[in-house]
Amino acid sequence: MTEILPSYVQGEWWTPTADSAADSIEAAEVRDASTGEVVARVSTAGLDLGGALHYARTVGQTSLGELTFHQRAVLLKKLALVLTERKAELYEISSRTGATKQDSWVDIDGGIGVLFAYSSKGRRELPNAKVYVDGAVENLSKDGSFLGRHIYSRLKGVAVQINAFNFPVWGSLEKFAPAFLAGVPTVVKPATPTGYLAEAMVRVMVESGLLPSGSLQLVSGSVPGLLDEMRLGDLVAFTGSASTAERLRSHDAVQTGGVRFTSETDSINASILGTDATAGTPEFEAYVKQLVAEMTTKAGQKCTAIRRAIVPADAVDEVIEAVRARLTERVVLGDPRAEGVTMGPLASTAQREEVLRQVGRLQAGGGELVIGTTDVPDVRHLDGSEAPAPDGAFVAPMLLRFRDAESDAVNEIEAFGPVSSIVGYRSVEEASALVARGGGSLVTSVATHDPEVAVALAEGMAAYNGRILFLDRDDARSSTGHGSPLPGLVHGGPGRAGGGEELGGIRAVLHHMQRTAVQGSPEMLTALTGVWHQGAAARPYQESGGVHPFRKSLAELHVGDQVASGSRAVTLEDIETFAAFTGDTFYAHMDETAAAANPFFPGRVAHGYLLVSWAAGLFVEPAPGPVLANSGLENLRFMTPVSPGDEIRVELTAKQITPRETDEYGEVRWDAVLKNQHDDTVATYDVLTLVAKEQTA
Repeated sequence: MTEILPSYVQGEWWTPTADSAADSIEAAEVRDASTGEVVARVSTAGLDLGGALHYARTVGQTSLGELTFHQRAVLLKKLALVLTERKAELYEISSRTGATKQDSWVDIDGGIGVLFAYSSKGRRELPNAKVYVDGAVENLSKDGSFLGRHIYSRLKGVAVQINAFNFPVWGSLEKFAPAFLAGVPTVVKPATPTGYLAEAMVRVMVESGLLPSGSLQLVSGSVPGLLDEMRLGDLVAFTGSASTAERLRSHDAVQTGGVRFTSETDSINASILGTDATAGTPEFEAYVKQLVAEMTTKAGQKCTAIRRAIVPADAVDEVIEAVRARLTERVVLGDPRAEGVTMGPLASTAQREEVLRQVGRLQAGGGELVIGTTDVPDVRHLDGSEAPAPDGAFVAPMLLRFRDAESDAVNEIEAFGPVSSIVGYRSVEEASALVARGGGSLVTSVATHDPEVAVALAEGMAAYNGRILFLDRDDARSSTGHGSPLPGLVHGGPGRAGGGEELGGIRAVLHHMQRTAVQGSPEMLTALTGVWHQGAAARPYQESGGVHPFRKSLAELHVGDQVASGSRAVTLEDIETFAAFTGDTFYAHMDETAAAANPFFPGRVAHGYLLVSWAAGLFVEPAPGPVLANSGLENLRFMTPVSPGDEIRVELTAKQITPRETDEYGEVRWDAVLKNQHDDTVATYDVLTLVAKEQTA
């Protein structure tokens, strides 16, 4: 008898034991999508789910809490490299789920790509710390002694991630990566039909030895009573049907118990052919190519797949024939392991029956099947023969035509397979309204080269979509496609699409954290955030041992170390020399009468960039040392004009110190304040430098 697929909980692999009568346990059989051969049995009978959650909240929280954002980000990259090294194993298993090599690339390499992306973003966009500071300082007092700002700190619970069957690797990793980066341990629950691929992925990650204890657990099978075990500080990320999402969302733990819940559910996504994209244009060709790809990639089992092709009414027949021709030319249905196959079966025979049932509903609602068939299709087998495979989950690609674009069926019924419907529209306004009839979508794409059409459609339908792709001749070759969520962009959508939000870069990390307003003195906020605030203690080097901050390595430098310069006088000759040397002869610097007529200037004034350049001369320590380079200048604001005869000085204070985990240097952000002889603030900005971790020889 096929063994029961193990779970990974509380630091070890677990299956129902003899004590729980494993041989008599009612376990679900999971079959090869092409042949019907049993590949796994799935059961969680006897699994201590409460214990797994407790293990995450204790052991997992402790191990992840010891790490900074950057340290977690480095581990994500290492995990991605390990999975890359062993992805051939995953590809082989993936073929049993019905996935072609191209499908597996989308799932497996796409998932690994998410780990790489969040590793990079974590090190570039987050501090090497445990708290994330959000937004600018709010001054809450006249004298600057009472400040406020927002910080994000990680939730103290566990992230339970319930995934759909269509992307067992990508679906797991796109949720795991931001949770891990935030410092929140994960319990992943893959869908049963393809959970054996998710189990293989987790096994590779566990065997790497890279995972901090308790940071990742796997439950292979059902999780009855899950929400009964969850509490404030926990969160659930769900991908699946809208009905299941609603049932979970209505649980008391979510409604009143403080458990965060986000969902990404089925979606009647649309693709619009613009009125300018007539047959023979690059946009028409790109539209047809994309539509066929979305119908057949993963056998149409994608939450982002195109379910409604919305095209100009007079182009419906042309689109149908173009789709028919491309399907005939490019699509070979069969066992993914057979030579030349480009589209595999659905994930299970149960899914096949469900898709055919929904196609029947679409037909009953007015849909005319113009491409494909609901009969058992001929498919290519491993031996190269072409014949039906009754034990496999094969369904032919299908396109239904609806002559009534307002039909409830076409706008409400989803057949989650290689099935799309086509409707005609007569105005851009009608096309936008049809998109809205879907009740909220993950994505809509538009093929047009006319910016006016694009703007009109965006205005009409953006509020009903999580993402909109505009496809034309300029981006068709580089476009990642209608159905491809990307780590840096939001994945989710309003209404029927679940109302949730995943990915979106660092936004997804912050979903696993609590935003808190903190108020206090500059000294207290500096301690809480690790970022120096104006008004907190500063240590001018002249008063603290005489070591210039630029002579200190990261190991020696501290937040609050400061350069307080002497003054430098500004002359009219300086202004004119700078103007002649740079070519910046703007009237405010060269024409006394015109400058005086300007409401912002008392007369001729110094160039702002002259003052910033002089400031560098006032604070720099020029000899070779730990400071390796100036890497940027941010947030520059000019506050008070400087006239000939004025004097300027600068205060440069170490504001934030960020060592890099993988390099021998880090970044120091310096707070620069330029003042005049009256102590008025002339300019403020941040100076960024790269500084060695240790003293250089």
